[in-house]
Amino acid sequence: QVQLVESGGGSVQAGGSLRLSCAASGRTFSTYKVGWFRQAPGQERDFVAAIRRTGYRIYNVDSVKGRFIISRDNVKNTVTLQMNSLKPEDTAVYYCAATGDDSSQGYEYWGQGTQVTVSS
Repeated sequence: QVQLVESGGGSVQAGGSLRLSCAASGRTFSTYKVGWFRQAPGQERDFVAAIRRTGYRIYNVDSVKGRFIISRDNVKNTVTLQMNSLKPEDTAVYYCAATGDDSSQGYEYWGQGTQVTVSS
C-alpha cells in the first residue's frame, strides 16, 4: 500500500514557476513508477509526466515539452514536478499517482490533488 500526498500548488502569473511535490509512504517507493496528471474544470484528466523506477522520464510532449521536469528522490520518498514558463492553460488540479508495474499505463494509487492556477 502506498499513500501519496501532493503539495506545492498555488497561484502564479503566466511565465512563473511552481514546484510540486509528491510525498509517498512505504519502504518500497523506489520500486514504483510515479506519474503526474492534471484535470482542468470540465475536462478529462490528462497525463503530464512520469518517472520509472529506473529514473527514465516520460512526458506529454505536446503540452509540457521543455517546460516541466519530473524527478525523484528515493531516499526522501518524493517525486517532484518542476513547472516553468507556466501558461493559463496549465491551470488544473494536479495529481500524483503510483504503480508497481513499470510498464503499465494504469496507476493503482492516487493522491488527493493540489490546485495550480495560472493567471494571464
